[in-house]
Amino acid sequence: MAQSDKTYAERLGFPKGKKVLIFHVDDCGMSYSSNQGAYKSMEQGVATSCSIMMPCPWAASFIHYLQKNNPQADAGLHLTLTSEWKDYRWPPLAGFQQVPGLSDGDGCLYPSVEQVIKNASPDEVEREIRAQIARAKRLGWAPTHLDSHMGTLFAYPPFLERYVKVGIEMGIPVMFPGGNNKMMIESMNLPLIKKMKADGTWKEGTKLEAKRYGLTDLFGEASKLGEKLWNAGLPVLDDLHTYSGDWKPAGNPTAEEWGAYKAQQWIEAIQHMKPGVAMMIVHSSDITEEFKFISGSGGSRLADMNSMMNPALKAYIEKEGIILTTFRELLERRKKVN
Repeated sequence: MAQSDKTYAERLGFPKGKKVLIFHVDDCGMSYSSNQGAYKSMEQGVATSCSIMMPCPWAASFIHYLQKNNPQADAGLHLTLTSEWKDYRWPPLAGFQQVPGLSDGDGCLYPSVEQVIKNASPDEVEREIRAQIARAKRLGWAPTHLDSHMGTLFAYPPFLERYVKVGIEMGIPVMFPGGNNKMMIESMNLPLIKKMKADGTWKEGTKLEAKRYGLTDLFGEASKLGEKLWNAGLPVLDDLHTYSGDWKPAGNPTAEEWGAYKAQQWIEAIQHMKPGVAMMIVHSSDITEEFKFISGSGGSRLADMNSMMNPALKAYIEKEGIILTTFRELLERRKKVN
């Protein structure tokens, strides 16, 4: 069998037909609550990986915790080019004077992906990526991988090019699904988007557009970019599950009920995924009273954390022989492949 006919999981040496997962906690460093959610999801739950928002106030605290308690943790950088909350905001690490196209009137990163695309140059984006990596290294942390907050780096091809460029240059795995992308396509609702474009009902600036901006054309080039990353010596994902924020049972569920519901949704997602290595994104937070002043998403984030620690999800993973992995392991496996 040709290498191109195998899943990336097989090419990395995992058994044929196996489902290999990274449960990944985004938004570490964003707040105290976010940090606590990540610790619990990884230490008591099935989450195996996370990424840190380096411009945010609690990023250094998160790294200090890992250095003391889990220095081999799989922690990458959640490259952050937006500052989306109304009253809780952060500036670019490169400084707003150095990246004016990334900076709004408050001197902070723009709230939306669309604003970044409209105002920022690829050079400014690359400068900010490097500044965020530099801060992590200054704190003594070597990131295990790179990914993108709010998908901004996937939303515009020139930004994606710089993301890949920096990862290859520094030898840091970049999160990229270059395989079958079954879950990714389904979660992005691509059939609906294509239909809307075909019949002329697609409109720039709609809610749907805002959530999936620019990603609709990515998949035609995904396999080529996946091979580029692979040939550069970096691991590649077969698939990506992007967002569970809309998962909520009817009525007014308790935190435990909401978490159990999300755990069942994860089980169903795993049942329907194709064999290969996939990343499942959660936004775990152990919500404190102060979090309500940041965002109204606290209930969903607490449910994410509880789903990671849910006994039924743990039991299903063990019963079905699902393999849990990390970007550290993926890179080590990639180094061993000729």
